[in-house]
Amino acid sequence: MLLLHRFVLISALLHIPFALAQSQPGAPAQPSFDAATIKPSDKADPANGYWSFPGIGRFYAHSLSVQFLIQMAFGIEGNQIAGKPPWLDSDFYDIEAKPEEGIKLSSDELKPRLQNLLTERFHLATHMETKMVRGYALVVAKGGPKLQTTKGDHFPGWRINVSAGHLEGLNWSMPILATMLQHATGSPVADETGVAGSFDVRVRYAPDSEQDSALPTLYTALRETLGLELKAQRIPQQVLVIDHIDRVPVAN
Repeated sequence: MLLLHRFVLISALLHIPFALAQSQPGAPAQPSFDAATIKPSDKADPANGYWSFPGIGRFYAHSLSVQFLIQMAFGIEGNQIAGKPPWLDSDFYDIEAKPEEGIKLSSDELKPRLQNLLTERFHLATHMETKMVRGYALVVAKGGPKLQTTKGDHFPGWRINVSAGHLEGLNWSMPILATMLQHATGSPVADETGVAGSFDVRVRYAPDSEQDSALPTLYTALRETLGLELKAQRIPQQVLVIDHIDRVPVAN
């Protein structure tokens, strides 16, 4: 039975510094899928879109927007995409793709193949820019970190509960935590902790909508639970700029 993710968040599962789809001179060719089909979703249902778990030897997705596919391919958030045409997050597709024999299709193996698929079928052309934006730096608080080294062999970014008031997951690196905090704060967050490794995270806090909650604020909970702080400042953010993309993909 094929295991599937629900379409909720992306970079927590696939976050690494992203590379551009275009090959640089002298660089090896981007790996690609051996076979892939892309078709518009018959019953687009963005709230219930899903995609296959990494490592099962194939990629399957249902009712994902082109914007979301770009986010998956490059390991970025929607606010890190510039030059977006208006249809990018409103056209939805189903995808089935298989890599070459022997490839389990981990997250790192999926990214370049999905980049190549977008280049071949949608003629996606991009370049990268770094911009200074208002956001937060995730840093170590006074007294040092209070982090629990991950247990087990869950794939990076496993989520238990990521919702208003909850920040719980397994095998999170600090860049993954910074990405998850973007959703909690509504602003870009850059990892400046200097802490390496992977950790199991559990933070409970009072959402902004719950003024009378007995729980601490997100900022206090991070300091008390993880020994980390969010500092408001301008931070560098990588932005993927779309130079060209076709609305209708090349036929299968």
